[in-house]
Amino acid sequence: MTIVPPIPFQTAQTLPDRVAFDRQELGLILGLYGRMVAAGEWRDYAMAFLGDRAVFSVFRRAAEVPLYRIEKTPRLRARQGQYALLGADGQVLKRGPDLGAVLRPLERKLIRPVD
Repeated sequence: MTIVPPIPFQTAQTLPDRVAFDRQELGLILGLYGRMVAAGEWRDYAMAFLGDRAVFSVFRRAAEVPLYRIEKTPRLRARQGQYALLGADGQVLKRGPDLGAVLRPLERKLIRPVD
C-alpha cells in the first residue's frame, strides 16, 4: 500500500498577495463618490485589486475611460506616499501619504458659488 501525503491547505503564505483599500480608506473614497454623484458629476465606478496596487476608478459614463483614478501603492509608502490621484490621461495630479489630502483637489470641485 502506498501512502500519499496530504495536500497542504492554502494559507496566507501560499495565497498571492493583493493590495486592497481598508474600511477607513473606502469610507473616505465612497463618501466623496456619493457627494459627486449627488452633484451630478460622476455616475459609475470600478475597483481593481492587483498584486502591487489597488485602484478605484471614477467614470462620468460607464462606456468611457475613467475621469480619475485613485491608486494605493504600498511600496511607495516611504518615498512619495502610497496614495496617488491620476487624471484621465494618466497624469499624476496629487500624491502623498495621506488619502484625505490626496482627495482634496476633487472636493474643491464641489464648492460652487451661490447666487
